[in-house]
Amino acid sequence: MPSVAFHTLGCKVNHYETEAIWQLFQQNGYEKKEFETIADVYVINTCTVTNTGDKKSRQVIRRAIRRNPDAVICVTGCYAQTSPAEILDIPGVDIVVGTQDRTKMLDYIAQYKNERQPINAVGNIMKTRVYEELDVPAFTDRTRASLKIQEGCNNFCTFCIIPWARGLMRSRDPKDVIKQASQLVEAGYKEIVLTGIHTGGYGEDMKDYSLARLLQELEKVSELKRIRISSIEASQISDEVIKVINASDKIVRHLHIPLQSGSDTVLKRMRRKYTMDFFGERLDRLKEALPDLAVTSDVIVGFPGETAEEFQETYDFIAKHKFSELHVFPFSKRTGTPAARMEDQVGEDVKTERVHKLIELSNQLAKEYASKFEAEVLEVIPEDRDDQEEGHYIGYTDNYLKVKFPASDDMIGKLVKVKIIKSGYPINSGEFVRVVEDDVHEKVLNS
Repeated sequence: MPSVAFHTLGCKVNHYETEAIWQLFQQNGYEKKEFETIADVYVINTCTVTNTGDKKSRQVIRRAIRRNPDAVICVTGCYAQTSPAEILDIPGVDIVVGTQDRTKMLDYIAQYKNERQPINAVGNIMKTRVYEELDVPAFTDRTRASLKIQEGCNNFCTFCIIPWARGLMRSRDPKDVIKQASQLVEAGYKEIVLTGIHTGGYGEDMKDYSLARLLQELEKVSELKRIRISSIEASQISDEVIKVINASDKIVRHLHIPLQSGSDTVLKRMRRKYTMDFFGERLDRLKEALPDLAVTSDVIVGFPGETAEEFQETYDFIAKHKFSELHVFPFSKRTGTPAARMEDQVGEDVKTERVHKLIELSNQLAKEYASKFEAEVLEVIPEDRDDQEEGHYIGYTDNYLKVKFPASDDMIGKLVKVKIIKSGYPINSGEFVRVVEDDVHEKVLNS
């Protein structure tokens, strides 16, 4: 039986696509091996969001070549899409597939074995207008399932290379989305995370269809308990989306809305599509629709030309709107983007100081947010055993609080009620109350 090993760098979408590629290998009689062991084929799914992403991708490729020089080395993903020649220059790389035509990977492997010539299968992603259907009926990881609903992005923010790696916005057929959601529920998943390169843009390239419509359709998938949107831009939070969220029983009280900066002047240089007034107004509207909503966000500090005043605007905006957690990044020059060529680059020491300030604020806001739920009973899906404490498990509430509590293996992936005894960040302590599925049995017994 031929064997394959995978290594995935980067985002949720890459992890989803690796699972999809594994399905193809599995159907063709391959067994899956750990990446650090000897395999016949290595598939490295690369990331190019920063220059460091490229560098890490190259290191992993070389590691696979050293592990088994006779293996077929197949490189895919974003770095493969933007720099195929650079990858083929690494001695030992056999096949490069970008962010398209992954379904043909096994054909390329057969071709390579036959001809023994390196294959560059990367095409012009900017010309692609059709969503590549990659189905994942179940995941290796048993608890949270990602469901990819769109590909590409039309925004061209000045710091970002991703449109060049992923192409322009294209939405997955709603029928395929609903079909996969039903498959995942049948496979036992209670929560689905809607994901994509520009997830909130779903439907922008379709006639008479939208993200709001898709959410309404997903609401009808019975047995599905939670719908999580992995990320949505403020500009895509339409009144219609807010209305659907307000009426929904399944959309969780957590949204990840990338801010990037809280200063209008910086946003303009970033070529972001909103103002702070608009962003603030959307947050207020969302919190009316979903009281106690957790809003997490991404922030870039030290963008070219960022003054102390502009940074302070960002700090104040975040403090005022009480985000529940931030991912803070110092601006890093991504070769090939307009921001890398801008003047007034901010010094590393200034960036570091600003990153620390925002992380401190984030930690404080995260603790404040969690403290609101002390002594409350919340629903948690246990995901993993806790390494530190025997008999304890870790999972997430719908509003993305990480909780550890006593449980057992058979509860993994189920919905359970947990009382928060001690709030904290990054983790809360809880006590197990009961498995939610039992509610149904009680109803049957009492009727």
